[in-house]
Amino acid sequence: MKKLFYNLIAIAFLNTTVFAQEKIDTDRPDQTESSYLVPKGYFQGEFGFNIENDKKLKTFVHPTGLWKYGINKRFELRLITEFVSQETALILPQGNKFETGLVPIQIGSKIALWEEKGIIPKTSLIFHIGIPGLSSSKFKTPNLAPNFRFTMSHSLSERVGLGYNLGAEWDGIDETPAWIYTIAPGINIGNNWYAYIEAFGSIKKNEPAQHSVDAGLAYFFSNNTKIDISSGFGISKTAPDNYVAIGFSFRFKTKK
Repeated sequence: MKKLFYNLIAIAFLNTTVFAQEKIDTDRPDQTESSYLVPKGYFQGEFGFNIENDKKLKTFVHPTGLWKYGINKRFELRLITEFVSQETALILPQGNKFETGLVPIQIGSKIALWEEKGIIPKTSLIFHIGIPGLSSSKFKTPNLAPNFRFTMSHSLSERVGLGYNLGAEWDGIDETPAWIYTIAPGINIGNNWYAYIEAFGSIKKNEPAQHSVDAGLAYFFSNNTKIDISSGFGISKTAPDNYVAIGFSFRFKTKK
């Protein structure tokens, strides 16, 4: 897992050139959500499959889906669906516990706040609410699960950018939020490739902080389609051990 991560970092720093600005901009594969919105009248889908190992718990996401629609240049609608399977290692002779289902569907939006100007980053606000009733019984939470984050980005050069997020998440069980952060420099590679490295984590009151790193690579088949691969691992004891993911994103215009 770590070997794949280091290989992705090496690829990220190959000689690069900028590609066209009209290419699809997505919130995956990194943990850093984009500050850019889906263009007005476009429908965009972003799907991923991943495996995460966390001590005695293994989680398969098959798939996660982010559904987006551009209302205007300042507002997009968002819907997140995740179908997961979780395998928990138990003491013999019980064997492992295996559960599959839909986690609470999240409904939300992204709002553009202001554009980049000097040291001021391009900034947007994303917020969602996880709905307990829109989930499988095994993964239903007792309360609504809201989250929000400010997404910010800087254009460091024609081919290098820096994105970072700050926000908070509630899990629908505990009233105490987890404060989240991400930071990810990204680089354009040739006409069709993009790569990034990233640090991210969360801090929750009365709990040890979680810190992780990852890296990823994306290939654009066209301005409206791309695939991606990413991998990462925890650098603090309480963070998930590692993960690997692949994904596919597309968009199309629904009206003139």
